[in-house]
Amino acid sequence: MGHLNTARYVEMFDVATHHFFHLMGLPPVNAQFGLADVRQEIDYLAEAPMGALLLIRSGLLKVGGSSIRTRHVMTDPHGTITHAVLETVTVRLDMAARKSAPFPSEFASRAQQLMLSPDPPVAD
Repeated sequence: MGHLNTARYVEMFDVATHHFFHLMGLPPVNAQFGLADVRQEIDYLAEAPMGALLLIRSGLLKVGGSSIRTRHVMTDPHGTITHAVLETVTVRLDMAARKSAPFPSEFASRAQQLMLSPDPPVAD
């Protein structure tokens, strides 16, 4: 149909999420601790043509003891057209206990530097 399909949007947001987690110094996933997305909501606002150059900007909406809420906004390179917005809640897991685990205290202080306003503007 000439535009990105759902699988491609999700793939692009997933790659952006990994880059963002690295940027904010999220503790690495290993045999002891993992991460699980427990909620994702995508708003598709404007079709993105196949082959279009796209920019994804990411930020934090909330940092909890063992969870974070992120927002990723996909736009054209100039930021004038918003194609899609993803909000995700991710929980840090203790892999042995199979339950949530707190983030290290130093993570929360670094993460605060990447906080977004509660409802950042979205380009039309």
